[in-house]
Amino acid sequence: MTDAQETAAGGAAQPPSQDSAPAPVPLLEPGDGIPPVIADEDGLAAVVAAFAAGTGPVAVDAERASGYRYGQRAYLVQLRRAGSGTALVDPVACPDLSALAAGLDGAEWVLHAATQDLPCLRDIGMVPGTLFDTELAGRLAGFPRVGLGAMVENVLGYTLEKGHSAVDWSTRPLPEPWLRYAALDVELLVELRYALEKELERQGKLEWAREEFAAIAAAPPPPPRKDPWRRTSGMHKVRRRRQLAVVRELWQTRDRVAQRRDVSPGKVLSDAAIVEAALAVPESVDALAKLSGFGNRTGRKQLQHWQNAVDRARALPDSALPQPGQAPGGPPPPRAWADKDPAAAARLAAARAAVTAHAERLSLPQENLITPDTVRRLCWEPPTDHGPDAVAEVLRSHGAREWQIEQTLPLLTAALTASAD
Repeated sequence: MTDAQETAAGGAAQPPSQDSAPAPVPLLEPGDGIPPVIADEDGLAAVVAAFAAGTGPVAVDAERASGYRYGQRAYLVQLRRAGSGTALVDPVACPDLSALAAGLDGAEWVLHAATQDLPCLRDIGMVPGTLFDTELAGRLAGFPRVGLGAMVENVLGYTLEKGHSAVDWSTRPLPEPWLRYAALDVELLVELRYALEKELERQGKLEWAREEFAAIAAAPPPPPRKDPWRRTSGMHKVRRRRQLAVVRELWQTRDRVAQRRDVSPGKVLSDAAIVEAALAVPESVDALAKLSGFGNRTGRKQLQHWQNAVDRARALPDSALPQPGQAPGGPPPPRAWADKDPAAAARLAAARAAVTAHAERLSLPQENLITPDTVRRLCWEPPTDHGPDAVAEVLRSHGAREWQIEQTLPLLTAALTASAD
C-alpha cells in the first residue's frame, strides 16, 4: 500500500523532513560561467543546435518586466540542459523561438511555476509537449515554502541570490549581476526536478503530479478576461452603478494610454486613484485635482484627460451602467449564500470542512486537492442525482483531474447527501 493509499484509509501523509539538514551553501556563480546573451540569428541557430544535441530534461525560465512595461511579454529566456550548458536568449532581438522549441521536441521541460511563464513563452513560439513544474511538485509534496529559492535551499542545500527578481528586465544592455541571477535560476532546476520526483514517489503522489503536469501542458490559452476593470484593487468600496461606470471609464482610458506608451498601467494612474475618483464622481477638473492620486504632479492637460473619462461615465443613461457584482455565469459570493439559498450554504460548509480536513491529512494545500471554485459550483448547482457517478461528472466538467476526483468524491458526495436529508 502506498503512502497515499494509507492516507485515504485514515493515515496522514508525512511532509518532507527538514530538521536535520546541514547549513545551506551559497551558490554565487553558474558552474559554466555567465553565458553571453544571444541576440542575433546566428547565435540563435547555434543554441538550437546545441540544445537539440543535449540529453534529458531542459530547464526553462523567462523574465518579464511586470510593473514596468505593458503586458507580460518575455524579455529574457534562460535554458539549461545536460550536454548543452546554459543559454540566455534575448526574445526582443529574437522574437520567434519556434525553431528552438522544435529542437527540444520530445524533451521534458522543467519550469518553476509554469503557468506564470507559459503565456509569454507561447507568444514567442515556445510550447512544451511535456513538462515538470517544480513549484507545483513542492506544493503536492507538502513543502510550506515553494518559491524557487526556498525549494533549492530545502531540497538541494544551496541558497540562490534573489535580489533581482523584480527588476526591469526590458533594460538594455542587461547588467552582469542580473545575468548571473538569471543563469543561476536554471542552474539546479533539473536536479531539483529529480529530487522532487523521488519525494513524490515516496509519498505516493507522483501519478497525481503527472496528471497535473499533463493538464498544464495541454491547457489552451485562456480566453480574454471578461470585464477586467472589475479586478481594480479596492473595488469592494465601490457600491453604486454610477461609481462602477467611473471605474470602468478610467480603467479603460488608463489601459489605452499604458498600451500606447508601453508602460505598466499602474505607472499611468494607480488603482487607488481610480477608486477615489469613482467614490467622489467629481464634476470638474478642480474637484478632481483635490483627490488623492491626482495631486500637484498631475498637469492640467492630464487632469482634463481623466476628467473627460469621469464625464463620460456621468453622462451615461441608467440602462448603460454596469451591474454590481461579478459578471453573470457563476455562483454568487459565498457570504451571500445564507440569505439566497440556505441549503446551498449548508452544502458548501459541509464540503469545505471535509475537503480541508482531507487536504491536511494529505499534507497539501486545499486548493491543490480541489479548487475552491469547483466546490462552490458543485454546491450551488448540484446534480439532481447525488450519486457518485453524477457528482464525478460535474467535477470533470469543471476541470478536476482523475486523482482529485478519486480523493474528494466520497467527501463531496457525503456533503451533498447529508445536506439533502
